[in-house]
Amino acid sequence: MKSFWEQIKASLKQTRDRLRQFLKSENIEDIEAALLGADVGVSATQYLLEKIKAESNKTLALKREITNLLSSTTDRSRFTVTVHGSPLRLKPEIIMVVGVNGSGKTTTIGKLAYRLKEQGKKVLIAASDTYRDAAVSQLKIWAERAGVEIVTSEQGQDAAAVAFDAIKKAQAKEFDIVLVDTAGRLHSRKDLMEEAKKIRRTIARLKPQAPDEIWLVLDATVGQNGINQAKIFHQELGLTGIIVTKLDGTAKGGVLIPIVRELNLPIRYLGTGENIFDLTEFSAQAFAEGLFQD
Repeated sequence: MKSFWEQIKASLKQTRDRLRQFLKSENIEDIEAALLGADVGVSATQYLLEKIKAESNKTLALKREITNLLSSTTDRSRFTVTVHGSPLRLKPEIIMVVGVNGSGKTTTIGKLAYRLKEQGKKVLIAASDTYRDAAVSQLKIWAERAGVEIVTSEQGQDAAAVAFDAIKKAQAKEFDIVLVDTAGRLHSRKDLMEEAKKIRRTIARLKPQAPDEIWLVLDATVGQNGINQAKIFHQELGLTGIIVTKLDGTAKGGVLIPIVRELNLPIRYLGTGENIFDLTEFSAQAFAEGLFQD
């Protein structure tokens, strides 16, 4: 298994290569081309250039400013279980996971369940994607791999009812964490967003101020389009964090920078490969280092 640093560095290889293609000098125009080439976007690029324009070592200053920007939300992380060992909130902590079709949401839930179990947590998965039999079957496989329990549904069953059943079980059996899967939905589909809101309301009836977290799984390969996805999900559901997947398969890793800057949301985890352990906690410093350093 790769170390934390090796996972981050390997996942950013294509983005790092893209940066180097343009970053041939300390010239501000070259730096601008490098950032735009890595899908940092116009607004975030101009923000960073303004920060470093007076610096003599602009590459070093750029790394510092990227670290500072990406660190700006992490200190306000609400998620307590993995950080402090014993949660500050009432058990179970309920994490609702959302995303568009094809983002890697179901796979990410399996990886997250495995990671939390390895940290000694008793984890339950709620298979609230009731639209696709394949989604439930896939999640069952991931739950078995992770060694955690799962509450499943019949196709067409009310998604909120599945979440309800899972949380009631978690409360009765003293689970630490419930991971609530949801159907993949286009951010532009109002009806599907309403279903997600219904799941959120159902969760809140069982535990005050829950869900404790609502995380968006975002495919890094979509680049700047991911910002629009995240904005709408955040507006409709009130996200508390983002998990970025498929970072190893794209040169658009720079998109994390405008996502954090524009939405003021923390990146929670990075998906760095296909294996069950290929999910790493996000580190702003490691990410910035990985953009520039082999």
